Amino acid sequence: MKWTDSENIGFALFERFPEIEPLTVRFTDLREKVINLEGFDDDPKTSNEPKLEAIQMAWYEEWKEDQE
Repeated sequence: MKWTDSENIGFALFERFPEIEPLTVRFTDLREKVINLEGFDDDPKTSNEPKLEAIQMAWYEEWKEDQE
């Protein structure tokens, strides 16, 4: 997975951390969680706020569906 694979990363984060409400995660912590995901193989230095926001929102959508 690459930083631009926000949907796949969001799903992977939800699978790994289903108990975490994604909107409570700071971008610095989110970045670390993404980097440590199995299958993530992009340059950690190329993350930025728009990419992290897209990932966070994809994760939130997965989490929100599970709450309903």
